[in-house]
Amino acid sequence: MTISEQHIQSTLDNVIDPTTGKAYVAAGSIQNIRIDGADVALDVELSYPGDSVKADVRQQIISALQTIPGIGKINVTVTSKIVPHGVQGGVKLISGIKNIIAVASGKGGVGKSATAVNLALGLAAEGANVGILDADIYGPSQPQMLGVSQQPESLDGKSMEPVIAHGIQAMSIGLLIDVETPMVWRGPMVTQALQQLLNDTNWKDVDYLIVDMPPGTGDIQLTLAQKIPVTGAVIVTTPQDIALLDARKGLRMFEKVGIPILGIIENMSTHTCSKCGHTEPIFGTGGGEKMCRDYAVDFLGALPLDIQIREHTDSGKPSVIADPSGNIAETYRMIARKIAVKIAESAEDHSELFAKIIMEND
Repeated sequence: MTISEQHIQSTLDNVIDPTTGKAYVAAGSIQNIRIDGADVALDVELSYPGDSVKADVRQQIISALQTIPGIGKINVTVTSKIVPHGVQGGVKLISGIKNIIAVASGKGGVGKSATAVNLALGLAAEGANVGILDADIYGPSQPQMLGVSQQPESLDGKSMEPVIAHGIQAMSIGLLIDVETPMVWRGPMVTQALQQLLNDTNWKDVDYLIVDMPPGTGDIQLTLAQKIPVTGAVIVTTPQDIALLDARKGLRMFEKVGIPILGIIENMSTHTCSKCGHTEPIFGTGGGEKMCRDYAVDFLGALPLDIQIREHTDSGKPSVIADPSGNIAETYRMIARKIAVKIAESAEDHSELFAKIIMEND
């Protein structure tokens, strides 16, 4: 029996990527099929970072191809390609950054910053080139959570080099001022500081920039919506009604300015007693999932109220770094992959493909 490219395609037609829930062929992931007699080689190009699942994807494709009678050697290469995706109207992409993800909450105290840094590290663990911008000018926490304190370098006296922490690029106002200096600034100064931190940092080929937003819906959020190209927003909440009230306001704000909601993360979902092992939903149950149903957005996952998350971030080694094989780190990486898939499914940015038209006076 002669093996053809069409035969290979039809064999793989119904093979589903468990991360996206879609067929590899339909998603355009199966590429560069090569046939040499009975031997077959092909590439699988994922649209999301997935280092932890690449071996499984490879074996999945090989197992499917092995059902073809008479097939010989099979060589499958699995790679990832991250591209820029669309942003809100009237805002241009920033050089060196493909996609910006805002991590927000309606109120403080819901674990948003710990979630943001672990998502950034989770995306990096999956093979992406990641940056994190601490947009909380009044209360920057990322330097402590990442365990960095050195001031950013400036090679030209105008721009800054991002600080590297655990393999990701980071920038925060907390790296530029004394840790005990209060930021007694009015709104315009705060928004200008945010834009400078973003635009004056030499981000280097960042696939995903995580922006750790301050709580609320004030000046920083408005600046982000109007002047910063945001691919999508993630809302962090706890199950309790008060937190959900404010989270709904944050979600509605992003909707009004045309920024897609990538999904909702429920933090402090349950607590397991370290003494007796009893698990209890201290802040209530089902709040995050109900909010997802009300607004037709995805529930990305739930994280427990666990002392280790606090201990890890306080020590400068968030859970994804401190305990990479633990359940908490795996949950963060799973949520990070879901976010990357949501972005991959959105419209791509093709602005660079269009020729620039220059008008000149004769």
